[in-house]
Amino acid sequence: MTSNTEILRRASLEGLRAEAQDELGSVVSERLMGGEDPWAFMDALPTIDELVVLLLRADLFDAEGGRKPGSDYARDRRMLGDIGEAYPALGATIDGMLQRLDRLRWSS
Repeated sequence: MTSNTEILRRASLEGLRAEAQDELGSVVSERLMGGEDPWAFMDALPTIDELVVLLLRADLFDAEGGRKPGSDYARDRRMLGDIGEAYPALGATIDGMLQRLDRLRWSS
């Protein structure tokens, strides 16, 4: 079985950021063409680095047989930790995402 590091290191961080920026650009364009006001949705969109983390997390889910994300708190923490180890420059972003994950867990 392929290790998470091999799965995560599929591309450079710069390449992943470019991919995420293209994806966000597509989302913004689609919403603008749909008549939405950018003031109403821009704050709700993830940052480039947050989207990189989410894309990498999706890759890990695919590698684990396509299990759906959501209810497994320990798995989410493990995956985010694996991403942080593979891409240390994403550490601050991952820390912020983990804080939100912790708040969601305790609020439920």
